[in-house]
Amino acid sequence: MRTVLMVAEKPSLAQTIAEILSNGSLKSRKAFNRACSVHEYVGPWPYTGEQVFYKMTSTCGHVMGIDFPGKYNNWDSTDPAELFDCPIQQKEATASLSIPRLLNIEAKGADFLVLWLDCDKEGENICFEVVDAVVGALRPAPRDENIYRAKFSALTSKDIKNAMATLIRPNKNEALSVDARMELDLRIGCAFTRFQTKYFNGKFGDLNSATISFGPCQTPTLAFCVRRHDEIQHFKPEPYWVPTPTLVTPSGEKLMPAWTKHAVFNRQVGELILKNLKDSKTALVTSISTAEHTKARPGALNTVALLRVASSGLGLAPHHTMQLAERLYTSGYISYPRTETSSYPDNFDLKAVAQEIGKTNMYAGIVQGILQKGIQKPKKGTDAGDHPPITPTKAATEAVLGESWRLYDYVCRHFLATIMNDCKYMETTAAISLGKEEFKITATKVIDPGFTKVLEHQAVSTSDMMEIKEKMILKVEEVRLIEKKTTPPDYLTESELIKLMEENSVGTDASIPVHINNICQRNYVTVSPTGRKLIPTTLGIMLVHGYEKIDPDLVLATMRGAVEKQLNLIAIGQADFGAVRDHTLKIFKAKFRYFVEKVALMEGLFEGSFTALNDSGKPFSRYFLLLPSQKFTRLFFFFFFSCLFNLLGLACVGMSVCLST
Repeated sequence: MRTVLMVAEKPSLAQTIAEILSNGSLKSRKAFNRACSVHEYVGPWPYTGEQVFYKMTSTCGHVMGIDFPGKYNNWDSTDPAELFDCPIQQKEATASLSIPRLLNIEAKGADFLVLWLDCDKEGENICFEVVDAVVGALRPAPRDENIYRAKFSALTSKDIKNAMATLIRPNKNEALSVDARMELDLRIGCAFTRFQTKYFNGKFGDLNSATISFGPCQTPTLAFCVRRHDEIQHFKPEPYWVPTPTLVTPSGEKLMPAWTKHAVFNRQVGELILKNLKDSKTALVTSISTAEHTKARPGALNTVALLRVASSGLGLAPHHTMQLAERLYTSGYISYPRTETSSYPDNFDLKAVAQEIGKTNMYAGIVQGILQKGIQKPKKGTDAGDHPPITPTKAATEAVLGESWRLYDYVCRHFLATIMNDCKYMETTAAISLGKEEFKITATKVIDPGFTKVLEHQAVSTSDMMEIKEKMILKVEEVRLIEKKTTPPDYLTESELIKLMEENSVGTDASIPVHINNICQRNYVTVSPTGRKLIPTTLGIMLVHGYEKIDPDLVLATMRGAVEKQLNLIAIGQADFGAVRDHTLKIFKAKFRYFVEKVALMEGLFEGSFTALNDSGKPFSRYFLLLPSQKFTRLFFFFFFSCLFNLLGLACVGMSVCLST
């Protein structure tokens, strides 16, 4: 009997997939590292129908990572410029788990390898890490024809069994695009980070950040926040005036219609208009018009849309949102949460998903109503060719999901909204003439709430029209000229930042939460308690202003966007991995050397905002705490201070002798 080794990305996924494929008839044992399990069963091989012995195990994320060789990790002895050209090496992502050894052991004598890693570029990269780990243990086959890839989007029986029946080959190009991104980010990020950390922590004592990091994606992300801050700081309020009458209907109701010209920015002109209006004692309702409007239901849910609404509507940080979404996915409650697609496939079973949601009491009535009226054809969105949109896959309750419930609830409601009617409402506008000016008052009435029954935050506000008719004469009670001032834009919210990052190709749907989390964790921005607004710190502001003063390209989203386009070309086989990597490194190496040469320009900005190390009362830079050779550093400090105290002790003894004589 031949053997098939199957590998998933997490232990929980391995168990779920094995249970589905074995129909529950499996035996499980702990792998030698105790962190992973091996699930075994006998079943048919889809290509021949023969019975084979299956072993399903897992990694715990990436099997391998990349780093610099030991000597290049010494911040003191290595010029950061060397990091652009020096060798790099692979190392185990989590050495304590011994995942490569585990995979090699379980692959011994196996005839086939089936890879069940997450179905995105990162997962494709891990596929080839697994392949490298089993080399020499897996039985060889010409052109690796015994290595297969399972493509799936949800942990449902239907999806998993379909993936097993339609195995494909792993995609080397997608894996290479991730290799390129990882190497570029490592080399560029470490070179800039090491240089500016050592330089500025060696000069200033109150930066409130042990590591002053630079990232090809992180820095443009921060720049978006700082630019909005600059707009606020440079904003100069401008006064404007709005003539506002108070009118009275024959029945005694008061109304304050809006001026159709909105505002005037010259006070004298405003006062002239006011004088003319005050000359009129009555106003005339010149027309009443009614128009029907439609508020379109949302398109299918992708990752960026989920991140935005989770921040603005649920108050969840993007990084935390993805943690919850990942938990829901691995537990089988939602489909794969990292996708750029916002259009359901033509063969997507909308009814089956709705019926599954309807098993939960709170959605049962809504689902029943949808099915009775008929499922509306969803809007056509974007098909990015990755995964279907995010949808619920299994009914759940708040008691079962706990902290994850609110996110699951939104995914359910959003899906239902996509198959419901659009919201329809009637808008009635009364046009009112007062003197030579035109005013209007508008009332709104909802005809069919449609999808807003489930997405209540998108409901249309209603207002009643007063009892007024065309040609009605209204009494003028008073007319005021109200002075207002233009207001600055507010700080960027996380939701707005996510949109900017997506539009400018800064990061991917999977990495956007990481970059936002990084600028928060590194004390470059703070998040306001309400509204999740991103407020740059002094350090964040000075960094961006410094980069802009030396080389604006370092913070421009277009710079990273161009790199992302090249990485995507690698993924689809239209660009060479080595050529893209080498060209990008050449550009950034030149920029790094120019940055080092001109860093005094940034230092000048820091001097105006931070305390020089000599004036801060701190005898040593916090930079020394960052050195990898910390044991040596601690011993050096201990030896240094021991010598110092001994010298002081001798001096004191000498002084006491002098005094005694």
